[in-house]
Amino acid sequence: MSQVKVAVVGYGNVGRGVIASLKNNPDMELVCVVSRSPERVKKEFSAVPVFHVSEAEKAFERSGAQVAILCGGSKDDLPKFGPQMAKLINTVDSFDNHIHIPDYFAAMDKTAKEHGHVSVISTGWDPGIFSLERTLAGAFLPGSRAYGFYGLGPAGGLSMGHSDALRTIPGVKDARQYTHAIPSAVKKVQNGENPDFAPGDMHTRECFVVLEEGADKVAVTKAIMEMPGYFAPYDTTVNFITQEELNTKYAGFPHDGLVAAAGVTGKGNPARIEYRCVWGSNPEATANVLVAHARAAARLAAEKRTGAFTILDIPASYFTTKSHDELLAHWM
Repeated sequence: MSQVKVAVVGYGNVGRGVIASLKNNPDMELVCVVSRSPERVKKEFSAVPVFHVSEAEKAFERSGAQVAILCGGSKDDLPKFGPQMAKLINTVDSFDNHIHIPDYFAAMDKTAKEHGHVSVISTGWDPGIFSLERTLAGAFLPGSRAYGFYGLGPAGGLSMGHSDALRTIPGVKDARQYTHAIPSAVKKVQNGENPDFAPGDMHTRECFVVLEEGADKVAVTKAIMEMPGYFAPYDTTVNFITQEELNTKYAGFPHDGLVAAAGVTGKGNPARIEYRCVWGSNPEATANVLVAHARAAARLAAEKRTGAFTILDIPASYFTTKSHDELLAHWM
């Protein structure tokens, strides 16, 4: 297919990752960046036109963008900007607040259909790749349950969505959140116990927070512990540190995860399915998946499809540049 013209909406860690990923995809072309802070973006990146978010419609029209990759946070940004952008253009996003995905899907589906666009939602490695792996594992091992675990190593894994949620709390200047899988929970799944876990039974949360001058530690801690969908159900540790410590000790973005399911086949023989990923950079990993889904969104739009889609709704061949013949010959 011809080159897909892509707009990047949001210029944080994921936005930077998307721009880097686009350079590795010869069928994709970055044509503009849309940001709430265009002057800040222009100081760092000026290879394409940069527009304020209020000028999004003009940005898409002038640049000829076909797909906008939305790189905002799931707590406050995407619920607001997702439907707004879906009115204007085909979109791809990484909305990752799992319990709110059905409502977000419904909102994006309604808007995209009304305006004749495609909106691929909640894609990355989880939700996204892991959503697909959970679905496949459950189908291939009937009666089993598939589980997702994150932060399997001693250092845990940096969660961008949870870190972003921390930074929305009044008094928080900067923050990182690391997720840790509970080893005994992983073992129960691998043993085929199919446990009925509560949200806090599988992972713990570790927060490293830099406060604004004069901020109330007690109030910030309370806001973290009580934040629904992010920290309230979990064993959460809050550490207050300096900006220098955050920048030096917690500067990277590593993450990893595992989807696991165990059960029996037809005659009762034990079986286990596992999918593991290890990312040196969580935002760049998410960005790579977003870019592949932008390719899929363009193909769906070319077929005159409209509405919201997830990775579960899209043929795998739509994500790759390989032809059907190449897939049959080399990847089957």
